Amino acid sequence: MIKVDLITGFLGAGKTIFIREYAKYLIGNGEKITIIENDYGAVNIDMVLLQDLLGEKCNLEMIVGGDGKEAHRRRLRTKLISMGMSGYTRVIVEPSGIYDADEFFDILYDEPLDRWYEIGSVISIVDAQTTLLLEGTMKYLFMSETAWAGKLVLSKTDEQTNATKIVEFINETMKEYGCSARFDTEKDVMAKPYDRMGNPDFESLKNAGYRKSSYAKKIIGDNQFSPLFYFDVEMDKAILVSTVEKLLSDEKAGRVIRVKGFVKTGENEQLQINATGNETRLDPVASSRNVIIIIGERLNKEYINEIMRPYCSVVSL
Repeated sequence: MIKVDLITGFLGAGKTIFIREYAKYLIGNGEKITIIENDYGAVNIDMVLLQDLLGEKCNLEMIVGGDGKEAHRRRLRTKLISMGMSGYTRVIVEPSGIYDADEFFDILYDEPLDRWYEIGSVISIVDAQTTLLLEGTMKYLFMSETAWAGKLVLSKTDEQTNATKIVEFINETMKEYGCSARFDTEKDVMAKPYDRMGNPDFESLKNAGYRKSSYAKKIIGDNQFSPLFYFDVEMDKAILVSTVEKLLSDEKAGRVIRVKGFVKTGENEQLQINATGNETRLDPVASSRNVIIIIGERLNKEYINEIMRPYCSVVSL
């Protein structure tokens, strides 16, 4: 049977960067894999960042959402059915950073998928710098994404990272929402930079499995968290930084959680931006498109459109 791994984590935790390293390990050990970018928006930035993995041993697929959970779930199921006889040994699913992880299990337990696939590992990427700041709906979503994990990987760690404190927060969050899952710092957590992970680390994650958890479901409206898209974005680097910082802190915009994408910042310059309230990263990149995605809670589309309009050809509809 084909093993399916689910890589969860809240917005900006570092799922895509982890998947790059994990996929390289699997390919290097003889696996034939496919990566499914299971996002809810019309444009998938993360898939662009994985393009260089494409080859005989690695395929990339994309599921587009944006019109309700049921449609999103149906597309993922259809994609898995179409891939059932393709000879893959492992499938890696990266959902959006806003995703109820138990939906993944519901899909795989359905006929005929349960005859072709089995769950491998559920690995949850936990941002060591921002997790302790989560509250409200974001805290609940973090709980639901983490509850099934066989292993937690702490991302963005440094000498100040206190893994024990983070795990205590996670366990208190589980308790707060009536979730049965509990994690142990020594057995269930990997806290080291991705580039320092070796084959034994990835082998441990590959065989991490998952835990069966239960908790009371909380209904979250499809439009409570929403993406806004802006195409053909061109702006000076300094304007880009100031605009993004404004959006992340301006209450009129709603609660902007993450800004990511590709921006033309000069005649021969393009930057990849990945920004949250805690960090803004800018890296040189060469992409075929210039697009920004703004993700948040109850976004004020009209207000954000006016901010972005001078710098793009198409504003979010």
